[in-house]
Amino acid sequence: MKYVFLLLALCSIRLYAQDKTVQGLRSESSRTIAKNANDTSKRTWKTGGSIALNLNQGALSNWSAGGDKFSLSLTSLANVFAHYKHGRNSWDNNLDMAYGMVNTTSLGQRKSDDRIDLVSKYGYELDKKWYLSGLFNFRSQFTKGYAYPTDSTKVLTSNFAAPAYVVLSAGMDYKPDETFSLFMSPITARWVIVTNDSLAAVAAYGVDSGKHVKMEIGAYASVNWNKNITPTTNYKTKLDLFSNYRHDPFNIDIFWTNVLTVKVSKLINMNISVDMIYDNDVPTVKADGTAGGPRPQIKQVLGVGFLVKF
Repeated sequence: MKYVFLLLALCSIRLYAQDKTVQGLRSESSRTIAKNANDTSKRTWKTGGSIALNLNQGALSNWSAGGDKFSLSLTSLANVFAHYKHGRNSWDNNLDMAYGMVNTTSLGQRKSDDRIDLVSKYGYELDKKWYLSGLFNFRSQFTKGYAYPTDSTKVLTSNFAAPAYVVLSAGMDYKPDETFSLFMSPITARWVIVTNDSLAAVAAYGVDSGKHVKMEIGAYASVNWNKNITPTTNYKTKLDLFSNYRHDPFNIDIFWTNVLTVKVSKLINMNISVDMIYDNDVPTVKADGTAGGPRPQIKQVLGVGFLVKF
């Protein structure tokens, strides 16, 4: 009989211990855990970009309407960015690149697009929309560019760092939201660089004959707008204005880029870009290969191809 009582006692102790364990687990699961603000950090960097590749090809054989037997065009667009924000300090970095080639049976290979545009801008927040800012901008191209007075002749007009434009500026930046910014500076230094000897010898792009660098002091403004118009449509524009205090300040240099991108599917997109440049120091090339007066330079590229965002 005493063994029966001993067994019942052991069972009672075990059940009591299990009950206490269950109660402890329930209490622990219902307890509210508060985060320590010092243990959590805000994200200060935002990085990403996109790469677009457009390809067009055509071939004709015994085509009565005429045309080139073979044509192939390839254009590429790339944009990468790195934005920093912590407290009142912000640092925006953006690199735009574009390159395109066209190859036809009759004309051979020619360049259709070429651009390098790097912008780095630091700002100190004065209030919610205004920043005291400093800006650095480098703009040039990758390879040689030519004008074609006739189908069989070409004239060198540009190369990498010929020209290149370097802007160093301090001013105010108005940013009401993440899609728009207006930078304004009354004092800006701009360097026009022409590293190619043959172009420098003819005073291309406003540099003095035989010189490779020309420094200008003036006023500068840059307008940037990057907006998703619809869930599948994005419009990006950048307008740079510069007035040289030392030479014809009322002749405003204009550099304006526009890119409209429409997403067709996850990887397929359509994009159209329109660029306009006006610089009073850059002459045009006439049909006979001689220099003409300054005129607005307009470039338009339309393509359908692949788009990858990261």
